[in-house]
Amino acid sequence: MFGMTVFESVLERLKAEARQAAEDEAPDDDGPAEVRGLPSGFAGLGTGGVFMSGPQAAAAYLDLYEEPAPAAPEQPAPAEPPPPPPHLLRIAPEEVASDLGLTGRESVEALLARRRGFARENHPDRAPEDLRANATLRMKIANMLIDETIRRINVEKSLGLSR
Repeated sequence: MFGMTVFESVLERLKAEARQAAEDEAPDDDGPAEVRGLPSGFAGLGTGGVFMSGPQAAAAYLDLYEEPAPAAPEQPAPAEPPPPPPHLLRIAPEEVASDLGLTGRESVEALLARRRGFARENHPDRAPEDLRANATLRMKIANMLIDETIRRINVEKSLGLSR
């Protein structure tokens, strides 16, 4: 077994074991066992029974074969993306303040309601991906303006000034 590859040595050992087993077995009534196989290297021990060749075995499975699904028709090129919402292009603090519509006479509850409404329309998670930075900036400015207005209302109340 020296000078052989591992595969060759295993093959030789299997052949020797098969010869030894064939010598040890008593012959059956049907005659000696035969080795039958397919050209692809598959081998089966037969005793004279029915053994199918490759094409015969393939034909037995034809009823299980499914026709491939027809190719999907080509999709037309996607239409141009819709234009960006114009309010997301307005990022100057004056423009955001104008969009908020702050008059200086709102109550704290009204300011919190405006913040929620503004967030529904301008939250970065709802903005197109290329305008998320603008939406984030708009939200920061709006939150800053509303927080500053609420702070001023609270200072006025603490000083006893009426609105």
